[in-house]
Amino acid sequence: MARSQNKYADFEGLRQRAVALRRAGYSLRQIRDELKVFNNDILNRLVEGEPPPEWTKRPRAKDDLRERARELRLQGRTYDQIQMELGCSKSSISLWVRDLPKPERRNPSEQAKLAARKRWEHELAVRDDAREKTKAAALQEIGRMTERELFLLGVGLYWAEGAKDKIYSRREYVLFVNSDPGMIRVFIAWLELLNVERERLRFRVMIHENADVAAAEQYWASLVGTDTTRFGKTTLKKHNPKTVRKNVGDHYRGCLVIGVVQSADLYRRVEGWWNGIVLGSAPASGMV
Repeated sequence: MARSQNKYADFEGLRQRAVALRRAGYSLRQIRDELKVFNNDILNRLVEGEPPPEWTKRPRAKDDLRERARELRLQGRTYDQIQMELGCSKSSISLWVRDLPKPERRNPSEQAKLAARKRWEHELAVRDDAREKTKAAALQEIGRMTERELFLLGVGLYWAEGAKDKIYSRREYVLFVNSDPGMIRVFIAWLELLNVERERLRFRVMIHENADVAAAEQYWASLVGTDTTRFGKTTLKKHNPKTVRKNVGDHYRGCLVIGVVQSADLYRRVEGWWNGIVLGSAPASGMV
């Protein structure tokens, strides 16, 4: 003990040496080793008022992490939660937030729910990633379509989604209604393949009355490459206050109706084409 007290007896002299080293660019660790001062309190007092050299300062990125860690701690987050969000080591987090009050201890059921939610969020992220990879791979499998492929696809598309003639109600005209922009693009491309003149096309929108009608009309007009002046009167669907609609928000644009004037002959050919597809796809067993 006496030797330790003698060591620091000439405090001012020791401080002068410490300040000189500090100004020469020494870090606290280097000053400690040079002067053999291993008491952190005394070491800090020796260089009090002297700024650390630039090379010892933390990078700005780490300063940002430190501030964010302190914010999260003040919000009541645990070390594990802060580590999960920031990706820092627990030792760094402990150093940054040890002067802050500890969060209230959660009861075991809350901890279990939090852990379960984190696991489920991770599982959803993994599933989303797998889903997008599958879609991307499938997209590459299609490539550029031939005219015949587009022709056959358009026939099937129309027979699935277009208006059809009935024995009890003659409707021999081409009329296609859909809310999927992709479907609309393919249908327009199919009509162009069949050399249907643009002047024969008629457009109108079907949409709920409490939606943004003007925005929907503009969206569909841009999609098909025309302007809203060529659109017929929009059909508004009355809103039933007893129902809860899910087709709401900025992405809801109703349906686009595409009609082709003087299309009775085209409709008959479509029906014939479809019957040809049905017969042509019959298995060798003869099942019809």
